[in-house]
Amino acid sequence: MTTCVFVQLRCKPGTTYKVAEDIVLREIHSELFSTSGEYDLLMKLYIPKDADVGKFINEKLLTIDGIERSLTTLTFNAF
Repeated sequence: MTTCVFVQLRCKPGTTYKVAEDIVLREIHSELFSTSGEYDLLMKLYIPKDADVGKFINEKLLTIDGIERSLTTLTFNAF
């Protein structure tokens, strides 16, 4: 089983495409979108059920250079 989470990322100016490329190379996401508004990228990922969500995101995602801020939304049920 896995936990589905959505992560919004704010990138340093001029780094959004580089951040997106680095995420793609890590192969940790299900979907990745560029967005308008307060955040630059929105990604959907599935985290193994036995993994600590915060630690997984900190170690696998937030080590990418250019990420300024993140907002993670945990999900419960899909309808």
